[in-house]
Amino acid sequence: MFNGYNGYEVRSAGTEQGARIKVTEGHIGWSELVMERKHTRRLKDKFPISLMTKRLICLDIPDDYQFMDEELIDLLKSRVSEYIEVPE
Repeated sequence: MFNGYNGYEVRSAGTEQGARIKVTEGHIGWSELVMERKHTRRLKDKFPISLMTKRLICLDIPDDYQFMDEELIDLLKSRVSEYIEVPE
């Protein structure tokens, strides 16, 4: 949804065992934002050294929405706009 906007690169990866794309060390290298607190905890457990020098921002959005749910989109725009300029 924000990919390519204002030069930002966006990727999606999961921390669950059954995630289609699982978070790797490579994702940690360039990422800053995560959706849920549990993601923050899991990432810190799995990649403690890589995260020592990273700014990790938790948007605190539960994983309770369907893909591109309007409520989710509004919530994402609101939370992300605290860190970057977001398109209307």
